[in-house]
Amino acid sequence: MGELTTLEPDPAFDAEAHDETVSTFEAVADELNVKVWGGDWCGDCRATLPGFGAAMDAAGVTDIEHYPVEKEDDGSKTGPRVEEYGIELIPTIVLEIDGEEVARFVEEEPVPPAQYLAEKLREAGYGN
Repeated sequence: MGELTTLEPDPAFDAEAHDETVSTFEAVADELNVKVWGGDWCGDCRATLPGFGAAMDAAGVTDIEHYPVEKEDDGSKTGPRVEEYGIELIPTIVLEIDGEEVARFVEEEPVPPAQYLAEKLREAGYGN
């Protein structure tokens, strides 16, 4: 399985400015599995994933699985586990704890993925 270079942490990320988000992920870092579908060719991925990668790095989340996706001529996505997880848009980020999906970010959300997913974790009773 390849690596998504777009997940390399953004060096300009300010963890202090995102303290609530980072601390939410820190609270579950040891039990969290993160699955990321994206493509280095994808503009939305290039815009959002470096910040997400930086937030995960700041929070000490290390269990991150990269699923590079390709786009077919008809716009559909192909790649590892795309059908299994119903991936239609990228980036898509799935958070799992104990093998259960607890939150999902899909490309069109109006806030950055780390902020959105931290809020979903808190709503589900995880984090701070």
